[in-house]
Amino acid sequence: MAEVRVGMVGYKFMGKAHSHAYHDIPLFFPKVVRPIKQVICGRDPDGLQGARTQFGWNHAETDWRRLVERDDVDLIDVNAPSNAHKDIVIAAAQNGKHVFCEKPLALTLADSREMLGAVREAGVKHMVGFNYRFAPAVKLAKSLIDSGRLGKIYHFRGLFLQDWIIDPSFPHVWRLDKEVAGSGSLGDLGAHSIDLARFLVGEISEVVAMSETFVKRRPKPTSMTGLTATASSDTSEMVDVTVDDATLFMARFENGALGSFEATRFAPGHRCTNSFEINGNLGSVRFDFERMNELEVYFTSDESDVQGFRRVIATDPAHAYSDIWWPPGHTIGYEQTFIHEVVELLQAIDEDRLPLPNFEDGVICQSILQSVEQSIETRAWVKVDNRV
Repeated sequence: MAEVRVGMVGYKFMGKAHSHAYHDIPLFFPKVVRPIKQVICGRDPDGLQGARTQFGWNHAETDWRRLVERDDVDLIDVNAPSNAHKDIVIAAAQNGKHVFCEKPLALTLADSREMLGAVREAGVKHMVGFNYRFAPAVKLAKSLIDSGRLGKIYHFRGLFLQDWIIDPSFPHVWRLDKEVAGSGSLGDLGAHSIDLARFLVGEISEVVAMSETFVKRRPKPTSMTGLTATASSDTSEMVDVTVDDATLFMARFENGALGSFEATRFAPGHRCTNSFEINGNLGSVRFDFERMNELEVYFTSDESDVQGFRRVIATDPAHAYSDIWWPPGHTIGYEQTFIHEVVELLQAIDEDRLPLPNFEDGVICQSILQSVEQSIETRAWVKVDNRV
């Protein structure tokens, strides 16, 4: 296959990130199947046309139903709000389109399993958007664990901390509405930590959790784009917040390791602290996405006079993707995680295999999210159903 023609639903925060990936892949990965930015789709005609021009898409559609039926599209990219995922994905699969869907996969575990069933029945390729797997430093952590250099894994500690809604006057954006987003910090941020934990350590068997909504009501929004928004000047127009502001949970892994997870949007000074620490009997690794090109590594085998965490800059040719980008020491950024992610998808389509992570990973993540929510309700440990 020489090219893959893409139809994308969504054109704001994630739409820009995905558009950038499709644009840069031919520049840096010339041997990969070429993505064609064929059709961009959104409900607002004015905003959509502006995005089509800015992001360089060939055509625009205001109805995703027309998009998934087009003969000039091979892949449907879904980065609309979570409540739209299920219907678009199932219709795309039924029309024979490959599917790339942002996380979390759906509002509920049942919906995510229905989506997985649809892509399996249609025999199309499917991928879920866990882009942080594709940071070279995370790939290095994976290599150290899989090769046994950290030994038996004992602990995973995952944090995803932000502060963008800490002001109680910040408006009630769609991410604060359970009917649209599914959950708050848990699904928005915690899903990424869960995926990294599964990717690096293994499957989670049970969880116990708690959560809190610190600001119960917020002003009605007049506009929103990405993580920014403006509030109505009418102070009487207040809307109930129906998702969690912060969620913490503990977990047991099937391999015996213990895990702790924290997701919050109420941590002043933390813009995007997506971090983890993993401890094994032979060593440890630490990662923080705000310093995404670095991995801190510790080995117990080091001589006692030089023991301690060392900082590894994952930009040398020894590290994943580094030969594609810049000379050693010249860093890459957030956008490259999406490029690497889409490269995996395009290669999988070309090689007739499933990409990783795919909808099976999305379903298991959704099962863990549901188990966390059940634990919050019951104030007890809950077993995770990892069946796909």
